Amino acid sequence: MCVFCEIVKGNIPSQCVYEDEDVKVIKDLNPQAPVHLLVIPKEHYKDITELTSARAATLGKALQTIGAHQAEWGLGGGFRIVSNVGDDGCQSVPHLHVHVLGGAKLSESMA
Repeated sequence: MCVFCEIVKGNIPSQCVYEDEDVKVIKDLNPQAPVHLLVIPKEHYKDITELTSARAATLGKALQTIGAHQAEWGLGGGFRIVSNVGDDGCQSVPHLHVHVLGGAKLSESMA
């Protein structure tokens, strides 16, 4: 069972801030910044190494969504996006997701 697939299906509750036919954006349960969102494509695939042209287009649309909602989500001063890959990259859930961190000046050590 993939926890993000279950969240996308609505079987596990989440604090959703945006959803469309391709992506769901939720608040992270263990925030590492004042604003910490997870952008989760609804299609299950492990990470960015499994991008196809269609998946890349969907991910691009999701990234545009961040830009369109940045002020509303408290990210007007800037933000950081991170996508962890594999064990060495500390990917905890094997379903592509992008962390969006902001809401305050971020530490350079987090870069």
